[in-house]
Amino acid sequence: MSTRNSLYADVIRSFRNSPDLLVDVRNVSMQFTIPTERIDNIKEFAIKLIKRKIRYKKLEVLKDVNFSVNRGESLALIGRNGAGKSTLLKIISGIIRPTEGIALTKGNIVPLLKLGAGFDMNATGKENVFLNGAMMGFSHREMLRKYDSIVEFSELGEFMNVPLKNYSSGMISRLGFSIAVDVNPDIMLIDEVLGVGDIPFRKKCAEKIDELKKNGTTFIVVSHSMSQILTLCQQAVYLENGVVKMQGDVREVAKAYENDCAKLGIKTQK
Repeated sequence: MSTRNSLYADVIRSFRNSPDLLVDVRNVSMQFTIPTERIDNIKEFAIKLIKRKIRYKKLEVLKDVNFSVNRGESLALIGRNGAGKSTLLKIISGIIRPTEGIALTKGNIVPLLKLGAGFDMNATGKENVFLNGAMMGFSHREMLRKYDSIVEFSELGEFMNVPLKNYSSGMISRLGFSIAVDVNPDIMLIDEVLGVGDIPFRKKCAEKIDELKKNGTTFIVVSHSMSQILTLCQQAVYLENGVVKMQGDVREVAKAYENDCAKLGIKTQK
């Protein structure tokens, strides 16, 4: 066991022995190291690196964040831009590792952090269905069984043999969403991607989300739309400058966030 995991051995053991606990975030902090001045090209970077003229600073985006999510629950991460919400989703999904702390998950997890992320733009829509399925751990045979329903939901049947570089951004988003929701995940991470396509398709997406909720999928959602959050989630975590300012019932937390924004003259999205 690594030094990092050994520090949380009891937490990991307890998590594994709690079947209803799907996400456990413990003491998570995240720092990024960034240059103190802008470097426009690789040549300039190489010269300054050789001369040891590059200066860095630490940017702390999350500070000692703690929360847990049980099977079938839905949690909203709310806060102003730069609060650390998207970084936290990337940590939970395993895309990046926290500087300190640990984020534990179990079950099949699908991150909708950016629809179409990981697609090969030179490959066709059909080829990308199998590529994305493989990235989520599904075999070619499993994706063959899912393929027709993915195409039907996306409404892109006549375009599936067309390279993605010829798709519009809306078409790419529709394909990405259709693949993600068809795999019936245990955990779905959503980062501002619920407004996909035209009004009829958005309605269909909302109905699919409701179906997944009824089937026990756990959601962790980042959205500036208070109506989406109140409709989808029961609990919320309010982040301010990387720190948990409040957590609990989604309506109470959302109200506190809206009041704070109002004091600063900021209108929240309904």
